[in-house]
Amino acid sequence: MQVLIRAATADDVDTLCAIRTSVVQNHLSLEQMADLGITPQVLVDTLSAAPCAWIAEVDGQAAGFSMVDLAEGEVFAMFVLPTYENLGLGRQLMALAEAALFEHHDKLYLVTDGRDDIRANGFYQRLGWSVVGRVEGDDVRYEKGRAR
Repeated sequence: MQVLIRAATADDVDTLCAIRTSVVQNHLSLEQMADLGITPQVLVDTLSAAPCAWIAEVDGQAAGFSMVDLAEGEVFAMFVLPTYENLGLGRQLMALAEAALFEHHDKLYLVTDGRDDIRANGFYQRLGWSVVGRVEGDDVRYEKGRAR
């Protein structure tokens, strides 16, 4: 198995959307993403403005991605296709996302579904993220400070 993690470009927008809409937990359709203001054009513009996303490929196939909001210090997205889970891709993608954000911020954050049955919560906690409060609905805010 050959793993390659590379910077995403505007040419990867369809791949990012395909991965995002293929996950089982925290699933969103393209329509739901558009309702949140996340459209292919917004992604193209964002990726063109700054290096802010990474794609993990396994044997040449896109398997997951992470994306950050550099200005806000937020891990905006971190998704791995179900067939590629438990290969360490998420850890590698988060390491790149965190490193990029820590270049600009001392404290990072992310927001995700906080229900107990959402596996991402355990993943973030194992990586040193802490829940600091509820946001809206079932969502919670995690934060992580720079290691001293």
